[in-house]
Amino acid sequence: MRPRDGEGAEAFEEQRPRLLRLAYRMLGSVTEAEDIVQEAYLRWHGADRAAVREPAAFLSRMVARLCLDHLKSARVRRETYIGPWLPEPVTELGPDGDDDLSFALMLALERLSPLERAAFLLHDVFGMGFEEVAAALDRDPAACRQLAARARRHVREARPRFAVSPDEGRRVADAFLAASRSGDVAALRDLLAENVIAYADGGGLRAAALNPLRGFRRVAGLLAGIARKARYEPPQVLYAGPIDGLPGFLTRGRDGVLQSLALQIEEGRITALYIVRNPEKLGHLAEAAGVAVS
Repeated sequence: MRPRDGEGAEAFEEQRPRLLRLAYRMLGSVTEAEDIVQEAYLRWHGADRAAVREPAAFLSRMVARLCLDHLKSARVRRETYIGPWLPEPVTELGPDGDDDLSFALMLALERLSPLERAAFLLHDVFGMGFEEVAAALDRDPAACRQLAARARRHVREARPRFAVSPDEGRRVADAFLAASRSGDVAALRDLLAENVIAYADGGGLRAAALNPLRGFRRVAGLLAGIARKARYEPPQVLYAGPIDGLPGFLTRGRDGVLQSLALQIEEGRITALYIVRNPEKLGHLAEAAGVAVS
């Protein structure tokens, strides 16, 4: 007997948070992830649900396939993207053990092929067996093992060598905020690693460096210059807390422009700054903060 629609909706809603995390990890976009999951919802209601023994695995396979199809067009768009591409910042990553997939690791996933990314996420992050992964990717299990192994090597290289506690991360982030607002280069010297790198994603819609800035002198010089311009009215902090698992901030400048900042910290020093200014990527954070995107 075919399940009633109410039963199908309830089963899907139980899986929705997990499916959204999977789609976000695949695509790096909250908006696109929500669209993919909504498409999966419509397909779920049209499926023969009585024949589905494990809704979680069935829906994960469906979402993975939809993401793979979507990435074909997304990859073309990213090849023409203006400046560095960063994932949309999120403040909550969920309770299923993937909280360490920060900006750095998301960028590592971006450098993988779509199949490598899917195999790694489905197996290593979301706990699916390789038989299930093979069914989702239409590959044999041995091939999926190889895909996941290649992806795992890239992710391992991008993972910070030394974990930072939340309290230590917050302390460094707060000290950085104070030093960058005042343009205190001496304080920045104590906070930034010599080989620090800053990525700024404006998407061609907001002013941002077209290439990553590398090294203390260039990054500190940029921050000092920004501080001079905003000396009498520094940006308003709308949120201070985790962004993609890293300590960060959401701020609004006197011109109304929103910006998110996440900091990669290793051994007490900031090794990377991930700055998102593209307004198309900040809508969900702005909504959570109760402000409009300018």
